[in-house]
Amino acid sequence: MLLFYAITTLHVIVCFILVLVVLLQSGKGADLAGAFGGGSTQTAFGSRGPASFLSKLTTIAAIIFMLTSIGLSLISTQKASKSVLEGTAEETVVPESSAADEEVSDDTDLTPEQIRRKVEELESKRQEQSDPEGSIPAPESESP
Repeated sequence: MLLFYAITTLHVIVCFILVLVVLLQSGKGADLAGAFGGGSTQTAFGSRGPASFLSKLTTIAAIIFMLTSIGLSLISTQKASKSVLEGTAEETVVPESSAADEEVSDDTDLTPEQIRRKVEELESKRQEQSDPEGSIPAPESESP
């Protein structure tokens, strides 16, 4: 992690240096006197010296900029991205099965008669569950 911050800091510094070096350079004939054929230059470092010094500095800064860019891209792809769900404990939820489901799933080779009995048992259990009080249905009234 320290390497990432060190390369990032170097990258930002090189970016500023690169911008400044490029802005300090003047193009050929960028002077007003150059447009009219004047031969004298009014640069801070003289006529030939700064061009080679600034061009070398630009080349070095560009190479360092490219290397730090590649280094940062390699480091960022090696980082394992973590999801929010990876931090939680893995718990598998098993749905509760009813006793009727277990009875049916235990028997694999049933005859048609056994299946009919099981279905009748399940229907009677479901009726008991839906009518727990055991209330007796009202008798049908006979109409004259």
